[in-house]
Amino acid sequence: MKRREFMALLGGAAGAWPLAARGQQPAMPVVVFLNGQSPKTFAHLLRAFHQGLNETGFVEGQNATTEYSWAEGDVDRLPALARDLVRRQVNVIVAAGGAHLAAKAATTNIPIVFTTPGEPVQEGLVASFNRPGGNATGISVFTVTLEAKRFELLHELVPKATTIGVLLDPTFSSVDMQLSEVQTAARATGRELRVLNVTTDADIDEAFSILVKIRAGGLVVGGNPFLNGKRNKLIALAAREAIPAIYEARESTIAGGLMNYGPSITDVYRLLGVYTGRILKGEKPSDLPVLQPAKFDLLINLKTAKALGLDVPPTLLARADEVIE
Repeated sequence: MKRREFMALLGGAAGAWPLAARGQQPAMPVVVFLNGQSPKTFAHLLRAFHQGLNETGFVEGQNATTEYSWAEGDVDRLPALARDLVRRQVNVIVAAGGAHLAAKAATTNIPIVFTTPGEPVQEGLVASFNRPGGNATGISVFTVTLEAKRFELLHELVPKATTIGVLLDPTFSSVDMQLSEVQTAARATGRELRVLNVTTDADIDEAFSILVKIRAGGLVVGGNPFLNGKRNKLIALAAREAIPAIYEARESTIAGGLMNYGPSITDVYRLLGVYTGRILKGEKPSDLPVLQPAKFDLLINLKTAKALGLDVPPTLLARADEVIE
């Protein structure tokens, strides 16, 4: 997507950070933001990214320029988009929204700053957390370790639910660990778990039909790029079928989902900007340790809870970082 088109799409939100000016000097470093999702819901995250760049002394349009390459939810496009960036010899590739593996496969030379929901050593992105080696480093959200916690929080909200579903993407690199986490939580609470694997919109529709048929009392939406990209569809189906659901990202709760628990993605994107700036200053990805989130968000949407006829326990409300009323 061209920068001008991106600014037009975001409208007033784009004005919150300085985008690249016209007439760039040839020597100005070019950072390309490669993302598997759509720009429609990324305005606040890109502001955080540019904040991180600014913290290292880089100002958009003055001494650096950022361009954007979006797959619009079609992850099959990512390898070709990544190869195009390699041909253009950009200075840094920022790979997010499920683009990390495509970026790594495309180049061993251009620095990559990634965010991944998986385990980066197992994914082959880095040699180790402390000494990544190679041309890539970034932030490991590693949200799969939080699936048990999300199950427990949902169980606390709907303690009478005997059957709880979980949506997983079987193509996700860390899906086995996700499944293990949520199965352990289900056994600990004595609840029946129904695992539903989805990779397409049609799969999601079928999964909700099954949840209704088995009268599931709740749903854990697994944290992974595919399901994060289907946020609005999932929220709409959960509302239509009156199924209490917990998600990974705070954006889901803000958009009308019931609740979420997961890393602060805003802070993750700020750290992406910081690492990008440090690399532009001359540091090597191989010397920058892979970071992990330090901030986590528990949000509860009381409007949605009321629509579902749920009374949120005061103990749960007291632990929430934010309550939407």
